[in-house]
Amino acid sequence: MMNPNEVRDLLERLQRGDLPLEAAHEALMRRLRAQPFEDLGFARVDHQRAARTGVPEVVFGQGKTSSEIAAISRQIVGRGHTLLVTRAAPEAFEAVREVVPDASYHERARVIERRAGEIPAGAGTILVAAAGTSDLPVAEEAAITAEVMSNPVDRLYDVGVAGLHRLLAARDRLQAARVIIVVAGMEGALPSVVGGLVAAPVVAVPTSVGYGASFGGLAALLGMLNACAPGVAVVNIDNGFGAACLASVINHL
Repeated sequence: MMNPNEVRDLLERLQRGDLPLEAAHEALMRRLRAQPFEDLGFARVDHQRAARTGVPEVVFGQGKTSSEIAAISRQIVGRGHTLLVTRAAPEAFEAVREVVPDASYHERARVIERRAGEIPAGAGTILVAAAGTSDLPVAEEAAITAEVMSNPVDRLYDVGVAGLHRLLAARDRLQAARVIIVVAGMEGALPSVVGGLVAAPVVAVPTSVGYGASFGGLAALLGMLNACAPGVAVVNIDNGFGAACLASVINHL
């Protein structure tokens, strides 16, 4: 299926007279005849998702073989769509690079990506704030996902509540953001603090970072769900991708 940029380009060429009506009609009908998804046997690739939701088909790499990830990636890129694979191991990237040579890999975030320019730019900046360095894998998953979805991203890392002055020193950056993603483990207090400083919506991401009683991020999750600051939404534990999707949707309104 055509992505939104391709539809606009076709209409502009028709309007300028660069493309005859019959040629435009044939190009459009050829695309419309294509299946809205592609059945690979082990996966059904949704080629209409970007046009339908504003977010392209994204591959969750965990649990898939390298060859499966490569096959899905080839079909996504072959249709002119943006490629984003989360929770991808280095060996999966090697397989993807065989079929998509210009794909990139972000090791800390475990993300494979290739941008196709099909997503319009977001209205403002998404700021990703991380409480500690141990939270960076999740924070980087969020930051890179937001960038792939055509959002300017500002990173503010190691600003947890154990040293609150580090966060307060960046109040100008916090207040300039249109959406803020806050990533924290331990007791998960940072989103409440940020939410009390800004008017922008805050998307809170609990991480599984912490000692025994953190229960793999459950303590942070419950703390964030009970945030006393208004305007704080919470996604699942370690779900940087989900936070970035929500932030991107808000930033594109």
